[in-house]
Amino acid sequence: MRNLIYAINITLDGCCDHTKFFPDEETMPYFVQLIREVDTFVYGRKTYQLMVPYWPDVAKNPSGDRKEDVEFAEAFDAVDNMIVFSESLDSVEEQKTRIIRTNLHDEIMKLKQQPGKDILTGGVTIPSQLAELGLIDEYRFVVHPLIIGEGRRLFEGTLLLDKLKLKLVESTVFKSGTVVLRYLKQ
Repeated sequence: MRNLIYAINITLDGCCDHTKFFPDEETMPYFVQLIREVDTFVYGRKTYQLMVPYWPDVAKNPSGDRKEDVEFAEAFDAVDNMIVFSESLDSVEEQKTRIIRTNLHDEIMKLKQQPGKDILTGGVTIPSQLAELGLIDEYRFVVHPLIIGEGRRLFEGTLLLDKLKLKLVESTVFKSGTVVLRYLKQ
């Protein structure tokens, strides 16, 4: 069975609002490698619209972009499948993208049982729902040494039936002080 991985950039105070801070260039190679290990993205509408068409456009026309951004864009664009859970999105930009409006639990279980590489999710709303359902197998928190004091917080308003018990299996510290924490669900 494939694993569902949740990866996100956050600050020390739990802010995950990317309008409040931006990942540094050290974290981009980390995310490029992670994306190369998956073949399916699962997003909600907001995250999808933040990622597409921006990253596919950078991949197609990389002039003027940082090398790290171009590598990320190319890795992002190479992923075979994108699933968007949305009740309000009418259409998608790419053929490899499907909108799903049905039961989140059942659809993720179907995806996990299909052959292929792991599945990656990002953003806040859909991953929070996936955490509530106990469907996330691995959490990768990229913690930036910043305190923002405002903005959307990780798992804000999430109602877990039980505490999530996670096991730290890897940690990486970048020169900038950013720390990548990799946890598996116990």
